[in-house]
Amino acid sequence: MRSTILSSVCLALATLATASEKFSYNGYKVYRVKTGSNLETVQSKLASFDFEQWNHDSTSHIDILVPPSQTASFEALDLNYHVMHADLGDSIAAESAAPTSNVRRQADNATSWYDSYHPYADHVKYFDDLQASFPNNSRKISSGKSYEGRDIYGLHLWGSGGPGKPAVLYHSTVHAREWISAPVVEYITYQLVTGYKSKDATVRAFLDHYDFFILPFVNPDGFVYSQTTQRLWRKNRQPGPRNSTCFGRDINRNWEFAWNATARGASSNPCSETYKGEAPSDTPENKGLDAFARKLRDEQGIKLFIDWHSYGQDILSPYGYKETLYAPELGKWTKAANLVSGAIREATEDRTTFTFGPSGAALYATTGAAPDHVYAIGGADFSYTIELRDTGDAGFVLPPEQIRPSVVEQWEGQKVLISLLDEVFFDGKGPA
Repeated sequence: MRSTILSSVCLALATLATASEKFSYNGYKVYRVKTGSNLETVQSKLASFDFEQWNHDSTSHIDILVPPSQTASFEALDLNYHVMHADLGDSIAAESAAPTSNVRRQADNATSWYDSYHPYADHVKYFDDLQASFPNNSRKISSGKSYEGRDIYGLHLWGSGGPGKPAVLYHSTVHAREWISAPVVEYITYQLVTGYKSKDATVRAFLDHYDFFILPFVNPDGFVYSQTTQRLWRKNRQPGPRNSTCFGRDINRNWEFAWNATARGASSNPCSETYKGEAPSDTPENKGLDAFARKLRDEQGIKLFIDWHSYGQDILSPYGYKETLYAPELGKWTKAANLVSGAIREATEDRTTFTFGPSGAALYATTGAAPDHVYAIGGADFSYTIELRDTGDAGFVLPPEQIRPSVVEQWEGQKVLISLLDEVFFDGKGPA
């Protein structure tokens, strides 16, 4: 979810549309620069530099990608910083170095899947295998096609009594470079399938009460491009408007609700990482997702919606488009998020901490974003963005050894959250 400001670096990356060679990040460095009360001074010193900013909430720090030609000059500025990636090219190489020969194992025995990152085609096969292992309680689904014609695939899971119960809807890989999000929802799917088959009482209760709709790659074109050409690509792969040489729209700034509510929540510049498009749902990906959410709303209702992103370790609820607007449900959303955060912290040796709150107030303004839309238009009882690991040591290029702890901690959190979906909050009796 973290976004960038427009500079000559990100402008060059945004216009890299049809390059046949993979973009090299060799020699690029990523720094975290402390800001705080010195924000204006830091920004003034950085004004003459080429860099891409990874985060948007710069009140405490700025995470920046600096090209090799600028690193020596940057380090001479005497800013308060630490190095996140000494050579981003090396970090990306290490990220993809783990073997993927375990891909074709049967889904029920595929926990080693969560030890490495995988090509897109293998992700498709993994979900196919999960569905084949659970044929009587699942089906393949699709919310439509991407700009380049890839299927936006997923699984629908249900328990006793058949489908038709209130829906839990998960989206991931909205932003192409956020590779950790797909393994998280795949692991949740894996736990639901294997737990139900093994008669785990908790999982059985979940699937007997709710239908799960899980879409692991809602931006498949961008993800494939991030694997083949440009690791830090964010948007979809749709051409810009006429007379623009830049590609891509931000699918998570393209939803109808509050699409143009404030200029601070998205960009009208086609070269920006947060380009919102020329009109709401003018991406095929968003158009299909919106139709899918409305259909669930009308046919069975949406109990929980989560849009999975990285990085920052946050659990964010509506509203995102206005920092001073609080939904009536904010109390129960915050209570639930607090319990989820606590479960994650207790489940991890390093006591991993997730902060929580309304998106606009807790982080920064976002217009045309999924949680606001699926709450306001889709009628979701609970609606969140979850920003996954980490808080800035690795950022978007999360090492493979952090995949397994990331997916495990999120399953622990989801077990708590799903158990709260029918809780009566603030009655003086329940756990909330």
